[in-house]
Amino acid sequence: MIFVIIERLYKAVEARGPVCLGLDPSPELLPQGLLRTAGSLAEGYLEFNRKIVDATLDVVACYKVQIAHYEALGVEGLVCYRDTLRHIRARGAIAIGDVKRGDIASTAAMYARAHFEGDFEADFLTLNPYLGFDAISPFLPYLERGEKGLFVLIRTSNPAAAEFQEFPSPDRPLYLHVAEAVARWGEGLIGKCGYSAIGGVVGATAGDALAQVRRRFPSLFLLVPGYGAQGAGGVEVAPAFRDGNGAVVVAARSIIGAHRGKPDGDRRFADYARSAALSMREDIRRWIG
Repeated sequence: MIFVIIERLYKAVEARGPVCLGLDPSPELLPQGLLRTAGSLAEGYLEFNRKIVDATLDVVACYKVQIAHYEALGVEGLVCYRDTLRHIRARGAIAIGDVKRGDIASTAAMYARAHFEGDFEADFLTLNPYLGFDAISPFLPYLERGEKGLFVLIRTSNPAAAEFQEFPSPDRPLYLHVAEAVARWGEGLIGKCGYSAIGGVVGATAGDALAQVRRRFPSLFLLVPGYGAQGAGGVEVAPAFRDGNGAVVVAARSIIGAHRGKPDGDRRFADYARSAALSMREDIRRWIG
């Protein structure tokens, strides 16, 4: 079996760098001109997203779309979420649906169907493994076809993550038990690039967690939040990489909000997003070689 999706992601990082651009719009990030002319907030989000995607296609590896920012607008917001994913994928780019689902049995099967086909189809999904392998297995038939992938939460970047994820055991914290399970679940889904179609989410602000996970589980492709607005820079994310690949680093506000405070920001917001993505890429590349 050829696991196309992980090969695509690996090659995207190789060709365009490791930036994963988060499309998490909010009213305060939207240019005032778009707010005035859009028929609705959801329509404004969609125009904003499309222009930013088109301006950054050649400088980012992939896009992460956080569904909560769209669900908050109701049905019209979900239409925007759908159309944002469609726009990304129509441009030949990789779309990560950040949905953090984590249920079992028929419920999980319906989540898989909802987000790996139909209106909300994405290339990768984020999942919460708290319920164990039962929360992952309904997604595997899609992965076994080679076109879909997962990023499973291992050690997140939020301050309170340590309450559970650093819980001690006789030999290691809980997040390393989770990482071991995620690596095991993905053993049969490893592509020619050496990485599995089941990867992990490990935050850049989580102390030495990135270095620990990368060292112990070399087949895990990592999705790394925490860059930019959450405080991490190139030096903090560098441990996620092997030979300049094997991870993508997420930033949203620091890129899609880069136009704020600029005299021409309303008109050139997509240009500012591109410049911010390029600056982030160069910052990371300085540290990963």
